[in-house]
Amino acid sequence: MVTLLGRTLNELQIEAQAIGLPKFAGRQLAEWLYQKRATSFDVMTNISLQGRQQLAERYDTGFRAPVAEAVSTDGTKKYLFPVLDGQYVESVYIPDGDRATLCVSTQAGCKMGCRFCMTGRLGFHGDLAASDILNQVFSIPDADKLTNIVYMGEGEPCNNIDEVLRSIEVLTASWGCAWSPHRVTVSSVGYLPGLKRYLDESECHVAISLHNPFHEERALLMPVEKVYPITQVIDLLKKYDWQHQRRVSFEYICFGGQNDTRRHADALLRLLQDLPCRINLIRFHTDPEHPDELLQGSDEKQMEWMRDYLTQRGITTTIRRSRGEDILAACGMLVNSLKS
Repeated sequence: MVTLLGRTLNELQIEAQAIGLPKFAGRQLAEWLYQKRATSFDVMTNISLQGRQQLAERYDTGFRAPVAEAVSTDGTKKYLFPVLDGQYVESVYIPDGDRATLCVSTQAGCKMGCRFCMTGRLGFHGDLAASDILNQVFSIPDADKLTNIVYMGEGEPCNNIDEVLRSIEVLTASWGCAWSPHRVTVSSVGYLPGLKRYLDESECHVAISLHNPFHEERALLMPVEKVYPITQVIDLLKKYDWQHQRRVSFEYICFGGQNDTRRHADALLRLLQDLPCRINLIRFHTDPEHPDELLQGSDEKQMEWMRDYLTQRGITTTIRRSRGEDILAACGMLVNSLKS
């Protein structure tokens, strides 16, 4: 069956007309899917009974409930969703006062192979369709509480840019969820072909996984550096307007003695000069089953020093509070552990 979740208004209008429904039925379908989150055609009562029967025969709404859930002591929740052919992905719900953020996956596994990331060890098992991405947003129990979406789960979003942009269109279009684009952030390791399209075709925020300002050192952590150096990523970002509502930030996992020194801080200042941005320092989460003896997290005092050093010299820097580590839901820890 053809899945309707993730289809644009124009595509829904075409599908409606293909089964003999009027063109305006496509807009009705969009409203039922994206605003009312209807999981069955039976409830779409402003569409004729015959039309609903034809829809049910040919199409699937695309909504799938998570098959497993874990709850952290800090209130973070992790969900497991079936996707593709026998594959799974995880997404993470993070409540924080009057904000509620969902971290969604865009690929099953990941092909980027970052040394510090547990997800990368899963290997790559396929791109998610826009329907799979949006289903993570719509099908969690707390969907109505969401205020922000971050594309920071499994996979490299800019390596699946067509489906990521399609899902963002649904979230932000007036016929879809009508969210402000500034409620959406996409993370990237700096995969330049997809990143450029994302910057050109959306108005959402971007977060770049940086982790080291030096080419040789970053390449040891992130193979993408060998193909798309961070200097090229920064050059691209500097071509865009970051003075207004759209925001660029840099994610920076701190490794003790390896990227948290004065030398690294000064290099960051040089690299990011003249680019309005912020840096988020992140605690390293060790893989409990496969610890890397060469990678140890920075201590709190050193992270605080780096935060203050960079902030005092013009780049607003914060230390991100770690959430959900006890259920393997923190940054870089999504390995579909709920499947076992």
